[in-house]
Amino acid sequence: MTTDEAPAPATVDPPTRDRALGAFYGLALGDALGMPTQVMSRRDVVRAYGTLTGFEPAGPGNPVSAGMPAGSVTDDTEQAVLVGRLLAEGGGHIDPLRLAHELLDWEKEMRARGSLDLLGPSTKAALDAVARGVPPGEAGRTGTTNGAAMRVTPVGIASRAGDGEDGPSGAFLDRVVESCQVTHDTTLGIAGAAAVAAAVSTGVGGGTLDDAVAAAVGAARAGAERGHWVAGADIAARIAWASELVAGVPEEQALDLVCSLVGTSVASQESVPAAFAVLAVADGDPWRSALLAANLGGDSDTIGAIAGAVAGSVAGLAALPADAVATLRTVNDLELEPLTERLLALR
Repeated sequence: MTTDEAPAPATVDPPTRDRALGAFYGLALGDALGMPTQVMSRRDVVRAYGTLTGFEPAGPGNPVSAGMPAGSVTDDTEQAVLVGRLLAEGGGHIDPLRLAHELLDWEKEMRARGSLDLLGPSTKAALDAVARGVPPGEAGRTGTTNGAAMRVTPVGIASRAGDGEDGPSGAFLDRVVESCQVTHDTTLGIAGAAAVAAAVSTGVGGGTLDDAVAAAVGAARAGAERGHWVAGADIAARIAWASELVAGVPEEQALDLVCSLVGTSVASQESVPAAFAVLAVADGDPWRSALLAANLGGDSDTIGAIAGAVAGSVAGLAALPADAVATLRTVNDLELEPLTERLLALR
């Protein structure tokens, strides 16, 4: 059997499959809802859309997503699918150099389509370095943004994080690092990705939202021990703090707090905690979590993708609005079931 011929996960029970699909489609849901409001201020989101209540097309003035129709996914979903495919073909492992070349090919394809939704700053700098001959183990030593966190959900679907009191297993963190190293081989980049992957893995395994958040905090703490050290706020502490900050606060006020105190930029220490904050406000409801993220502005598609993936992993595909999932499939020609099956075969 070759590595790209993973066995069908005949032993996976239906609830686990539903939660895994909920994670992947939840990611796409949050991504697509946040697509039109990305790189906008919260004030401009309110001016343009009032309160976003569903899929919207991007306005002509959006410098990243102008011209994209309602329900379109962005690089968050497309790169997560790419990572998932490499995991499946690699038997649960990712070759960092191959990931680098696949990402470069992806950007070339995006440019050929005329897309403005291209590689993020850390990923672009790292891949430029690889193209110049810098070894993959060195290319990502300055990557601190959320590019690794936005695409890591397949690792959480394919791998069990474990339930140790000191955080996820070393083997699980190794898989996370493989998905990060070439572009985000830093304490912040890995901590953010580890938090998301562990939360998703815990949800897919049957954990509650509280379990998923606890797993995220533990994984972020452990992930911060990997990679090249860079200065920045502790992601584990900020996830816990951001969740507490918005507890019991009305939605509009909570969104303002996230924007003003947590932050919604591409920095991992802002956008990853922001995703867990909207999860707390929405009490883990996938649709509400994704909508709240879309109304934030900033890096709303990535915040929504992370929140949607975690919420979907806990609640399952059945908790996502069927019409919204149908829109995602139709607008993007998106069928995540076969890839999810292959990922579950590795779990």
